[in-house]
Amino acid sequence: MRSIDELDVKGRRVLVRVDFNVPLAQDADGALVVADDTRLVAALTTIEELRARGARLVLVSHLGRPEGRRVQRLSMAPVAARLRELTRSQVTLAPAVVGEEVSELAEQLRDGEILLLENVRFEGGEERNDPELARALAELAELYVDDAFGAAHRAHASTEGVAHLLPSAAGRLLEREVRTLAGILEHPRHPLVAIIGGAKVADKIAVIDRFLELADMLMIGGAMCFPFLCAQGHAVGESLCDEQDTEHARRALAKASERRPGGAYARVQLPVDLVIGDRLAEDAAHRVLDGVDVPDGWMGLDIGPKTAERYGQEIARAGTIFWNGPMGAFELAPFAAGTRAIAEAVAAADALTVVGGGDSAAALAQFGLEGTVDHLSTGGGATLELVEGNVLPGVQALEGAGAAQR
Repeated sequence: MRSIDELDVKGRRVLVRVDFNVPLAQDADGALVVADDTRLVAALTTIEELRARGARLVLVSHLGRPEGRRVQRLSMAPVAARLRELTRSQVTLAPAVVGEEVSELAEQLRDGEILLLENVRFEGGEERNDPELARALAELAELYVDDAFGAAHRAHASTEGVAHLLPSAAGRLLEREVRTLAGILEHPRHPLVAIIGGAKVADKIAVIDRFLELADMLMIGGAMCFPFLCAQGHAVGESLCDEQDTEHARRALAKASERRPGGAYARVQLPVDLVIGDRLAEDAAHRVLDGVDVPDGWMGLDIGPKTAERYGQEIARAGTIFWNGPMGAFELAPFAAGTRAIAEAVAAADALTVVGGGDSAAALAQFGLEGTVDHLSTGGGATLELVEGNVLPGVQALEGAGAAQR
């Protein structure tokens, strides 16, 4: 990918695809405001560097799923307001995504100024990667920078289509995300330890398969441990577990038993104890189960203290750590200890630490540890796609992008 170092941006309009798909909440007066500005802050490196170099910025992002309709509660207005605070400068919110009035606002920009387009998914052509919308976006600028790693796995007009129409480059955030994630897959410092949690095996089976090929240790937590335990013959009670996930787990365990090229086996660790509850609720009856056979009428909702200790020991020995997915229902106090223990172990590790996924990031924030890891991915689905080994359309489009225009 080209970097923004290779673009001459002085006095030129630059269309920057950012990922400002942030949660909104109502303030005391009932107005919508940005509830979590992590993604805005992550984009500031690219935004401020381009502004300092004299670029005239046209920012474009999606917000939520308006499905091609103008939905007022999904307007970029709260984002523009927060961005004004973060940049301490004027940010003009365009009345639409494209059109004559938007074009005039773009043409009026001066060096260092920012125009934020309305929610690009208000346009039905965005998710269809409509060539007409891509052309209309391209006409707003002279250069294109993609800094939206969180949307890089989507072949949309603003992430893929427009990259072929303008001289294009990757922003600092996208560049860092791709290099960091590719680095832990291609040349990690060993031992490489992968910690995979969350709810559904089916959602992450490709990630699990990839780490069975690459990792020295794969540790499973969260609800997805129950299909693995079920595949080994353990009772899972009312825990989240279905036949499809159990079959995925059965195949993964079989793969783990096969010798890899070079003679090594993938080591897989599963919980040895659990915290169980009679229901998923803050006031649920709960207890530590010494073992993993869940009684009828109970469900597993966190890894137990022995498991947390074992996992922590492996994390302490790691050279590279990838963590995606919580160890339990950490948003509920009775079932937060396992995720907290893993978060603290990752934070304290003398290793390259990479955390991917919104829930893992939320856990770090909940425990006050968000600044303690080397790389906190903003990607979500894009992170998993890249780890799986899939091509990201938004990244592929930047490889040689805009060559005809140069």
